[in-house]
Amino acid sequence: MEWRHVTLSTWFIFFLLDVGALAGTAVAAAPVRVGVILNLASATGLRMQAVVRMAVEDYYAAHPNSTARVELHFKDSPADPVEAIAAAEDLIKNTRVEAIIGPEAAAEAELVAAVGSRAHVPVLAYSATSPPASPPDARLLVRTCADDAAVAAPVAGVLGSFGLREAVLLHEDSRLGSGIVPALADALCDAGGGGVAARASVPPDAPDDRIDAALRRVAEAAAAARAFVVHASPSLARRLLRRAKDAGLMSRGSVWIATSAIAGGGEDDRLTADDMDAMHGILIVRPHVQPKTRVHNFAARLKARLRREIKAAGLPDIGGDNPTVPTLWAYDTAWAVAAAAEAAMASFPASHTLQESTAVTEPGRRRLSATGAALHEAVLGTSFDGLAGKFRLVDGQLPAPTYEITNITPEGPKTVGFWTAETKMIAQDSGNGGTNNNGIVWPGDASLAAAPKGWAAPPPGKELVVAVPVKNGFNQFVGVSGTTITGRPNVTGYCIDVFDAVVKALPYPVTYRYVPFNGSSSSYDLLLHLVPQKKADAVVGDVSITSARMGEVEYSMPFTDSGWTMVVPVRAGTSEGMSFFFVKPLTPNLWLASFVSFVFTGLVVWVIEHRINPEFRGSPSQEFGVTFYFAFSILVFAHKEKLESNLSRFLVVVFVFVVLILTSSYTASLTSMLTVEKLEPTVTDAKELIGKGDYVGYQEGSFVAGELRRMNFDESRMRSYGSPEQYAEALSRGSANGGVAAVFDEVPYLKLFLARHCGGYAMAGPVYDGNGFGFAFPKGSPMASDVSRAIVSLTEGDELEKIKKRWFGEPGDCAAGGGGASTTSLGFWSFSGLFLVTGAATVLMLVAYLAAFVHRERGEVRAAEPGAGRMSLRRLRAWLQRYDSKDTKAPGFRHLDDDAKQRPGGAAGKDDQGKATF
Repeated sequence: MEWRHVTLSTWFIFFLLDVGALAGTAVAAAPVRVGVILNLASATGLRMQAVVRMAVEDYYAAHPNSTARVELHFKDSPADPVEAIAAAEDLIKNTRVEAIIGPEAAAEAELVAAVGSRAHVPVLAYSATSPPASPPDARLLVRTCADDAAVAAPVAGVLGSFGLREAVLLHEDSRLGSGIVPALADALCDAGGGGVAARASVPPDAPDDRIDAALRRVAEAAAAARAFVVHASPSLARRLLRRAKDAGLMSRGSVWIATSAIAGGGEDDRLTADDMDAMHGILIVRPHVQPKTRVHNFAARLKARLRREIKAAGLPDIGGDNPTVPTLWAYDTAWAVAAAAEAAMASFPASHTLQESTAVTEPGRRRLSATGAALHEAVLGTSFDGLAGKFRLVDGQLPAPTYEITNITPEGPKTVGFWTAETKMIAQDSGNGGTNNNGIVWPGDASLAAAPKGWAAPPPGKELVVAVPVKNGFNQFVGVSGTTITGRPNVTGYCIDVFDAVVKALPYPVTYRYVPFNGSSSSYDLLLHLVPQKKADAVVGDVSITSARMGEVEYSMPFTDSGWTMVVPVRAGTSEGMSFFFVKPLTPNLWLASFVSFVFTGLVVWVIEHRINPEFRGSPSQEFGVTFYFAFSILVFAHKEKLESNLSRFLVVVFVFVVLILTSSYTASLTSMLTVEKLEPTVTDAKELIGKGDYVGYQEGSFVAGELRRMNFDESRMRSYGSPEQYAEALSRGSANGGVAAVFDEVPYLKLFLARHCGGYAMAGPVYDGNGFGFAFPKGSPMASDVSRAIVSLTEGDELEKIKKRWFGEPGDCAAGGGGASTTSLGFWSFSGLFLVTGAATVLMLVAYLAAFVHRERGEVRAAEPGAGRMSLRRLRAWLQRYDSKDTKAPGFRHLDDDAKQRPGGAAGKDDQGKATF
């Protein structure tokens, strides 16, 4: 019995062991080998190794029933591209990995991606912030980080929020730093700025003297710019900032923006006292990580694990307890690989043997992963909430994240705002970007109440060289005559006075001197070339703003009228077309309104008088004639019909008043047109000049010559002149006698010409689009915007108008373009009030009469309704018959009856029909 019990127990134990073995076999996870290439000799590499392991462990702790299990195989690559390629080849051929994470450097990641793509092995790089130089060679590269170019938009947004229009770019001479160059230039231009004023690329291992030379070079190239953007690795960025501090570039009024997490953790990121001093007041634009509980827990676990592993290995403390954004990207990358392996498990083959294929570029055979393509597709479709934010790949990389703007203060980093693609800029505190109410500390001075301008005004000891044109005429705009008591050229004119007033209105002092340019009479383009050639700091004068010139200089806003047209001689108007001159005093609308008013008033008078006045009765043609005759005879007050109703009498009184106003106005307008001399331009269309082959003139040095050529004027028929007197002489001669038929020029010049020669000339034809006169500055100069604001300020006051009157006097009558006095026809709206009064009176009298008629005659109409037909038609017929019958009780018919009784022959019967008076 005992033996039997033992035997049964033994068999039961074996049965449980077999079931457990079978169950274990059923849930056993398929291994997925993943290689990780890191520089394990560096503190960053050791930290990333711990991060990747923690990510995989955390994933399977959260998903214990996974059918796939990632096996990590680490490979050391000591920051050498050749070593990185060798590590990738070894992982693919010998370890037979299905995916690779890393390496840390972006350039190495691209090379490893090329190796992986040939073997169908995806490479996930959390550090490849720039796109590959040859995308087809790295088709399986997955960039699990933000693109370098994405930071350009938030940097431009930060600059724009403080009114900065351009910046100096200092970037690393590598794939890491080159990606931002075109993106930042485009972002600044899109924001309305001047782009990148100057830039310098610095190698990662550049010595201090080379960094100093780069800083000197950009400082000379952009002497006024004081906004700097640093885009480099943390170590190089800190060195750049230290050397810039020593060079005096981080002084009061400057703005410095860095794009890397130079205040992060890690042995390479430890900040010395000199680093903190150099970074005082800078702004850092970096990807933002939400301060979630998961992130805090991860940071604490990472800190404890690093200390434990470093102590067990007997290594010195590597620091870097606080995870940086790349650290979180690495964690999310490893998590994504584990999630993708689980998703792609269904498509994995039963065994992970690699297929064989020949490769002509290498001896032997190349191993191709049978599962890499499926794993690559699974990674691209993976989405989850990671430590760095939402993990979702778009076109094989992470989209632009939210960026955090951090200010380095003496107390430490301080977040002052955020930037997203949707909201552009979110201030940490309320207020506008122009003031420092966010508590931002700036380089050089922590007490600034407003944001620095980001550029330096010329120092008091330095004079701006302002080039001015030397003109042969129109010296009211710019004139150069002799020298002053100081020995400098005596430069005067409207444009000079405007510029002097604008400079006085600037919020900072500017010292400058005028330098005449003698070659401007032939072309103002030569004058403007002085600015990009750095021979002049600005150009002041009657310089027209054109799109072609905007490519070389930065214009202020215009301070004169815009547009250009032609001035031509005028002649006395001819008598052609005078047959119907009498209708010109009134517009067609007024003629039509008057006619309708006359007819309507006459009809209403007929309606009121028809039953009670024998003069408004008779045959239809007679009644029609009387009605119109009565209405239109009021024009000359010749109406002789006697009115019986007080309603019609009141209506006629109102209408006579309207007619009196109309006739008086018509008479005055016609008299004015007949007595005033009519002057007409000889030419009104440029096409007429082209068709006749007439000579035309223009001002020497003006852009108008090019516009005339574009309008198909024959260049041999174009003559240049330099003064208003030459304009007048050429126009007086005419095209056939050595002169011109018209002179084309800008409106300000033509107004000045007409003010001095008002008698026989006038502006004619359309005014072609133009932009007026503006002051020219170097491309991207912030001074242009300040000058524009000062011009607006002067325009809102009366300063510019006073300067204009001082040089041009009061505007003359013909300055507006007319060669002589002119009159305009009277329009309907000039008399709309009169027509409203007479219309209202007419309608009111009509309504009053009809109401009285219906009230008085309703009993008679009811008695006359019986008859054939529908009720409504019978009633309408009865009303019309009653209205058409004469009212024998009316005074007019009683007088007729009395007269008929006194006449022999019984003529009264005839009068009873209402025909006696017609």
